[in-house]
Amino acid sequence: METLILTDGEVKKLLSLSEVIEAVESAFNQKGLGRVQMPAKIYLYYKKYNGDLRAMPTFLEDLDISAVKIVNVHPDNPTKNGLPTVMAVITLIDPSTGAPIAIMGGTTITDMRTGAAGGIAAKYLARRDSKVVGFVGAGAQARTQLIALLKVYNLEEVRVWSRTEETKKKFVTEIQQAYGNVIHVFPAASIQKAVEGADIVVTTTPSRKPLVTNDLVSAGMHINCIGADAVGKEELNPKILKRAKIVVDDWAQASHSGEINVPLSRGIITKDNIWAEIGEIVAGLKPGRQRQGEITVFTSTGLAVQDAVTAKIAYSKAIAAKVGRFIKLI
Repeated sequence: METLILTDGEVKKLLSLSEVIEAVESAFNQKGLGRVQMPAKIYLYYKKYNGDLRAMPTFLEDLDISAVKIVNVHPDNPTKNGLPTVMAVITLIDPSTGAPIAIMGGTTITDMRTGAAGGIAAKYLARRDSKVVGFVGAGAQARTQLIALLKVYNLEEVRVWSRTEETKKKFVTEIQQAYGNVIHVFPAASIQKAVEGADIVVTTTPSRKPLVTNDLVSAGMHINCIGADAVGKEELNPKILKRAKIVVDDWAQASHSGEINVPLSRGIITKDNIWAEIGEIVAGLKPGRQRQGEITVFTSTGLAVQDAVTAKIAYSKAIAAKVGRFIKLI
């Protein structure tokens, strides 16, 4: 047998965010219905290098899709090593034989499926009349989150805050060039100016202390928490969670390493404070937003099912377009 090898650059050319959103929504639905095998991701911690490595296997039984992703998070990589913070490799498996049918760069897939999750969460949890979005963090994931939100909402105003002026200016310039004809983009001098009065807030930082304070969050606001993805990380003051309808992507992962991990460990909130997993809402088992005035929070840790369905799209399109190369591994 032969295995298809795809570089991350090739994967990027094959995928569109619209099809990834559709596939990830289907994956959430399958998970909500209990039709997937997906152990919580496992971690190796490289503390002396300020990094970690995660392994993420899954099998979507009805869709017959199986994959394993290995992904790192090393925040110092861009400045110290000239490498991305996040790098990933995905192996797509034939469930009938266990054979690896493809090995592909997974960094673009990780970025796109995470953006897709934010767009889907907002679709079910944000107010339908949402027009203003505020970003806390202006890196690569902030861009993908915004593009996904634009697929489901007619946004009019984007505000962005970042710890560095350079990152913020780059974000503003890129978004103005791409979408300046349909939305107004503003650099925010503070987190307060980015968040206060926004309809949707997106946090994408690696912070280990709360950045968004309780007083900035008003009735009807929806928050996508994307940055907290390891033990000890948090971006919201826990008082916000006490006021909110909290939706997680996966209870096991979110309680370990998502936005809720710190307040859970301190007893500020309990499992009873969690409304649902996003898959339960997508599958129609629980409602999403029920009232205009409720505050909703989605905490995303990133699921293996998201990677698997996105990798399958890349594989199928690569086969059709004769992209990549086959090698005999086994």
